[in-house]
Amino acid sequence: MTLIRPPAGVADARGPGPRAGARRAVTVLVLVALAALIPLLGPSAALHGTGEAAAPGVGGIALLRAVLFAALCVPVGEAFVNRLARSLPGAPGEAPRSWAPFTAPAGFVAALGLASVVSTGNLVPHGLDQIDVGGLYDSRDGRLALVEVNAFLVAALCARSRRPAARLWPVAAVIVAEALRAHPTTEHAPLLGSGLTLVHLTCAALWAGGLLHVLRTLRRWGRAEAGPALLGLYARVAAVLLAAITATGVWSSLRRMPSATVLDQLTTTAYGRTLLAKVLLVAAVALLAVWARLRLRRAADPLTACAPARAEVVALGVVVVVSGLLTALPLPIRWA
Repeated sequence: MTLIRPPAGVADARGPGPRAGARRAVTVLVLVALAALIPLLGPSAALHGTGEAAAPGVGGIALLRAVLFAALCVPVGEAFVNRLARSLPGAPGEAPRSWAPFTAPAGFVAALGLASVVSTGNLVPHGLDQIDVGGLYDSRDGRLALVEVNAFLVAALCARSRRPAARLWPVAAVIVAEALRAHPTTEHAPLLGSGLTLVHLTCAALWAGGLLHVLRTLRRWGRAEAGPALLGLYARVAAVLLAAITATGVWSSLRRMPSATVLDQLTTTAYGRTLLAKVLLVAAVALLAVWARLRLRRAADPLTACAPARAEVVALGVVVVVSGLLTALPLPIRWA
């Protein structure tokens, strides 16, 4: 792909002015602030008027799960995009510095906090003496929590390894453990539910983590001609990932909210309200992705597609936080 650069005057006319740049900066700051507040304010807003009771510490649990999900996205996305970059002829050999050495410890702390909650019977511990580490071995949820803690510990130790597989295996163990945790054995067809969650989590991590690393790679490459090619290659794969995320998400939702009651539960239950917010956010992300794809194909400078892609990354970050809140809220009643 040949990168066509517009004349300087044209680029200046099309480029954002100081006001546009300031507006984008303010928008990003507002979205980041809202993302940080969602786990803390989200439970009370979502539960208002539903008659449902939140579990103790639901805001903190939602925040820990959001951190855990983010710690999954980064190494998966880095491995995915680095593989795409190696397949491009003439691509620069330089790659941005990995963030895995920072996200793996964050994931370890989040998993440790979640394990402490499981050890006290899903109650928030108020002291170290209330945490029963040995009791984690006595329950399925406790053993899965230990798997996640140990997997993130191994991921932190392997974060600087030059072998991608060494960094991915621990993360894969966390994804499998999360898929099993989300569907207890008392649920109808738990293996099917775990399989759907496994595909959903994996594709979401590839999509969100991949886009973040693509933008970091383009920033490192500068005006290299392989930049638009990498963004285009990622966009083609992302379309398939979005289809898989949508299919598995809808299927999983219908398993918990039957089609006859789904419209009612989307507005009358905390889980349904949060799920509806997530669906709207994902729809917005999809529109940003289409906008970036159109710019990539039609703009004189294909790298202008990075602007909507950056907004897409921020929106995906909010989706991750909302997903953390969704896992902490009470499941909807399965009406007959």
